[in-house]
Amino acid sequence: MSSGRPSITTHGKTRFDGIYNQPDPRAYFHRLAPLEYEIPHHGQEVFRRARADRAAAYGTDDPVTVLDLCCSYGINAALLNYDLTLAELYEHYTDPEAEPLTTAELIAVDKEFYASRRRPDATPVIGLDSADQAVRYALDVGLLDEAYAENLEQTPPGPDLRRAVGRAGLITVTGGIGYITKTTFEALLECAEVPVWVYAFVLRTVPYHPVAAALSAFGLETETDPARTYPQRMFSDPAEQRYAIEQVGLAGHDPIGLETAGRYHTQLYRSRPRTV
Repeated sequence: MSSGRPSITTHGKTRFDGIYNQPDPRAYFHRLAPLEYEIPHHGQEVFRRARADRAAAYGTDDPVTVLDLCCSYGINAALLNYDLTLAELYEHYTDPEAEPLTTAELIAVDKEFYASRRRPDATPVIGLDSADQAVRYALDVGLLDEAYAENLEQTPPGPDLRRAVGRAGLITVTGGIGYITKTTFEALLECAEVPVWVYAFVLRTVPYHPVAAALSAFGLETETDPARTYPQRMFSDPAEQRYAIEQVGLAGHDPIGLETAGRYHTQLYRSRPRTV
């Protein structure tokens, strides 16, 4: 299984373009396992709690529809709606027995794998990602109820996506801020028909205030605890670490004991209507 060869961008952060839009997730998990990519693990409990809080805030028994941005192969949906851990997903997709399977065979395996672990509190999840093959896989195996391969940085949402977003009460993202900007969030919030909460894990190398300002224009107030960080992954090489330490410092954060210890770290930003 080819894991895709990373390349270093001119601004210093390693990219893994070769793994994000494959017919199935095996290359993704093989490549990221050595780097201990872990942010979906941290998002699991945060998003489950946010979903429950969002339902309680409006006193409704209706399920909260979740819109997961940069959803990739549906990993956040898997951790939200199924009795699974991120470690189990790594094990599942890097298992030598999965190696010889065709994508069609893996889809058949995964349909059963996920169906047997569906939680009773599962709620609808809509996936949005420009990676069309990745979202198709998540849709085919049942992780996503709806999936849209659209890039809102370049084009406005299509009519089907607009209707889907109108039902979303919680928007989540664990990776992608920086690749998606306030442009995407403005396009999404313009489609909202119910009160929307936004929970985003953001690398400390990336400024979030433009997004927070855009959300504020739609009546959402953003808060974060700068003292609480969540590790994302190990650095791929010393050059990437030097880049991250520099960017974190420029952003006004202290990298000592965090990025200097060898990993990217994120902050959690919670945006909710001011009336809640």
